[in-house]
Amino acid sequence: MSVAAILGSAFSDSLPEALSLVPEEIDTEWGPQTLYRLREVDRPAYVLFRHDLPHRLLPNQIDYRAQAAALRAVGCGALLVTSSVGVLDADVPLYRPLLVDDLLMLDNRLPDGTACTMFTEPSARHGHLVFDEGPFASAVNAQVHDLAKQVEAPVADAVTFAYVQGPRSKTSAENRAWPRLGAQVNSMTLAPEVVLANELQIPCAGLVVGHKYSIPDRDPPEEEALSSTLDRSREEQERIVMAFLREAETVAFPNTIYRFEHDE
Repeated sequence: MSVAAILGSAFSDSLPEALSLVPEEIDTEWGPQTLYRLREVDRPAYVLFRHDLPHRLLPNQIDYRAQAAALRAVGCGALLVTSSVGVLDADVPLYRPLLVDDLLMLDNRLPDGTACTMFTEPSARHGHLVFDEGPFASAVNAQVHDLAKQVEAPVADAVTFAYVQGPRSKTSAENRAWPRLGAQVNSMTLAPEVVLANELQIPCAGLVVGHKYSIPDRDPPEEEALSSTLDRSREEQERIVMAFLREAETVAFPNTIYRFEHDE
């Protein structure tokens, strides 16, 4: 069994320099995907760059099913999914690590309009994903929380994440609507990856950092302070990711795939 982290555009330049990564191309029924294996760890650990490396894919151009299948192929038993997010709740701090504890994805679809599922055709393996515990595994979240403290980058809060398809940004009216539904942060990724991973029985945690307030009429941070705080938040998130890849343990899948004949 292995652990893995899905990294976004915030990591496309800095993290590869900090890690000793070896690319491995994984063939899946959805197409090939490149995972990067971390050297010098006690058990296999992989990094997946969602926008490719170097960054070239918009959120709607990502092959989410192929990425999920590649993680399953290497036996991923604990997955950390990261994202930069807009913050919709004035009480949630910017530039601090946040754990995701629930998900709003009102239309369960990928950006191409198809259902967000690995079960696209009838088969003996298809079924309903039943969230007994939720999309984010408490056992993985707990590890991330503890590792963050160990590397002196403590998690500031646990938040509810809203998925809003890209590649365009949200309107002011949309950003006013999401908090009324319970959302505290949002972005154009993370949710499809978490849903598909759960269908493949991969336990997930979500780690996000707010880079702006997506609250209409709220003034942005002063430009002078913005650069230093962004650098600090990126460094903290990197420390957490690196600790997870080196020290996290695989866990049991906490949800159910109901396949009609029997439960798993």
